[in-house]
Amino acid sequence: MSAAVLPRTEIRLMQPADLKSVAFVERTAYQYPWSLGIFRDCLLAGYYCLVLDVGGNVTGYAVMSVAAGEAHLLNLCVHPSAQHLGYGRRLLNAMLVKAEDAGATRVFLEVRPSNEVALRLYRSVGFEQIGIRPAYYQAEHGREDAVVLATTLHPAH
Repeated sequence: MSAAVLPRTEIRLMQPADLKSVAFVERTAYQYPWSLGIFRDCLLAGYYCLVLDVGGNVTGYAVMSVAAGEAHLLNLCVHPSAQHLGYGRRLLNAMLVKAEDAGATRVFLEVRPSNEVALRLYRSVGFEQIGIRPAYYQAEHGREDAVVLATTLHPAH
């Protein structure tokens, strides 16, 4: 019996050279994806942008802004072929560490109420619903609300 060789997995800072791969993952995962330009603008704005690199391939990413002691997780995605393997949780935890390191005490995010997998993930690490943004997301038949979630961090001083 031989042991399976797992590909090298790393979470690293997103680079301009990653943008096409990130946009590909986004288009593969979402019906209404962000454009490559949005990701480029996030990099240029100095947002925390991480990629999940599995065996040399960008397989997921996360984007977060931090200002005035608050962080806003703007996007977190794993390619559909690599979902349910714990990669989303790894990316989320990496972003929470970045938020703490940046001195944020709260992290906010929006998620579709129909995205039950994401809701379970966020709630499992302490996010709680604090509101609803009506008609926030584009949807097949009009608009879909967003569930607004937040968690409190305890950054080191």
